[in-house]
Amino acid sequence: MTIKEEIDRRRTFGIIAHPDAGKTTLTEKLLLFGGAIQTAGAVKSNKIKKHTTSDFMEIERQRGISVATSVMGFEYKGIKINLLDTPGHEDFAEDTYRTLTAVDSVVMLIDCAKGVEPQTRKLLEVCRMRSTPVIVFINKMDREGKDPFDLLEEIEKELRIDLRPLSWPISIGKTFKGVYNLYEKSLTLFNSGEKQTEENSIEIKDLKDGTLDKLIGEDYANTLRSDVELLEAGYPKFDVEEYSEAMVSPVFFGSAVNNFGVRELLDSFIEIAPRPKGRTTDTREVLPEDKNFTGFVFKIHANLDPKHRDRIAFLRIVSGKFERNKNYNHVRDGRNMKFSNPTAFMAQEKNIVDEAFPGDIIGLYDSSNFKIGDTLTEGEKMNFKGIPQFSPELFKYVVNADPLRTKQLNKGLEQLTDEGVAQLFTKKTDNRKVLGTVGALQFEVIQHRLKSEYSASCNFEHISLYKACWMSCKDQRKLEAFIFEKAHHMATDKEGRPVFLAESAWALQMAQEKNPDIKFHFISEFKDE
Repeated sequence: MTIKEEIDRRRTFGIIAHPDAGKTTLTEKLLLFGGAIQTAGAVKSNKIKKHTTSDFMEIERQRGISVATSVMGFEYKGIKINLLDTPGHEDFAEDTYRTLTAVDSVVMLIDCAKGVEPQTRKLLEVCRMRSTPVIVFINKMDREGKDPFDLLEEIEKELRIDLRPLSWPISIGKTFKGVYNLYEKSLTLFNSGEKQTEENSIEIKDLKDGTLDKLIGEDYANTLRSDVELLEAGYPKFDVEEYSEAMVSPVFFGSAVNNFGVRELLDSFIEIAPRPKGRTTDTREVLPEDKNFTGFVFKIHANLDPKHRDRIAFLRIVSGKFERNKNYNHVRDGRNMKFSNPTAFMAQEKNIVDEAFPGDIIGLYDSSNFKIGDTLTEGEKMNFKGIPQFSPELFKYVVNADPLRTKQLNKGLEQLTDEGVAQLFTKKTDNRKVLGTVGALQFEVIQHRLKSEYSASCNFEHISLYKACWMSCKDQRKLEAFIFEKAHHMATDKEGRPVFLAESAWALQMAQEKNPDIKFHFISEFKDE
């Protein structure tokens, strides 16, 4: 198979949603249809020992939530699918934001009862920033929820996106009968007692066909006919190109927990979802078809397998072919590296791969060589853009609870913050460590992982801060004068860059007004601003 054929048969996407919309459940069912797993796990069950495949960290199993992005690859109808299941909880949003740099499209879940929720809005904004195509899956149709037409109106209004339903539900909740596939002109009937991985679709090209009345009853059949008539009149014909350019979002309805509507979603997805796309670097645009290999690290995970203390860098391949045991250039370090055991993922299960292609996500065993955003090439000097760190929302001092384990604590903090779960700042005046996160739960996760993975203990002490700002100034002397003047409010990040720790919105505003030549940035990557 040629590289072009390999590229054409790949689809790399992420699943995004507000917590409890059913995201991890949908992931499980997609894996079931792909034949990657045989039985679905239970996200929140103390009685069932098998947990969801994508939630592999101990704290995820305890809480029943995803706190780290999981990468899974599987084949479906000759298509290689790379699926990234992202955390829904807002406290882990930064991991999700970075993951979205590695995908070519997303599936966004909406709970039919709750509609658009706060985290949905934030995630959609990130997709909009990157012009990422979005498929909407409205979930939990077997439960009582909002009217489908009202849901569509709410999504369009709240998220400011244009929709085009490609399937339509027949009733909702206790009277939910099934889904009519507008794209394939077929009907799938719902039976709450059946949870098989294959569904029986009945082809109904003409809704006037009397077979429809026999299958779902005359009243429901007439309602469906009326609904479809309204949809066809109110929405333009679905255009794949407009979807690929993130101008319109197709909509599907179903019930992930019952495997219902998932096959329709998957079948349509492999047909319409974009092939691997290129990425921008600081020197040029890299296309998947380019001959030479390039890729970037978008995620690092320490202790994926706590028994082996391994550290894995997740690499998105952008162009060319990656080959095992071949030398590649680590652009930031300026040295060549080769990898004897690159891996492909099925959650925590890993398989060594000999080659990989654009769109693929591979894991590289890493002894602290990589940082998020690092680029690998076959020698060309370039850096992929658009993988920033965001200014944290919450800050706490790190207090060593066991001085005899200081070395382990420092190593743990270094490696965990390399993953991007939090940011570490060192105060300029007293060298105290300040941990910054986007959510309170991150502190608990870090504390838990320091204890279980590094045998280190720490406590956190409150510090009142508003923002951590990176700075730039064309006049270096003015920047140095500001850093000297604000020494008590200055820190350095892990890269040694100066960071202004503003105690309040007023303090930041005053600093900006008194220093008009200095630019204050809320993301670490600010060359383009």
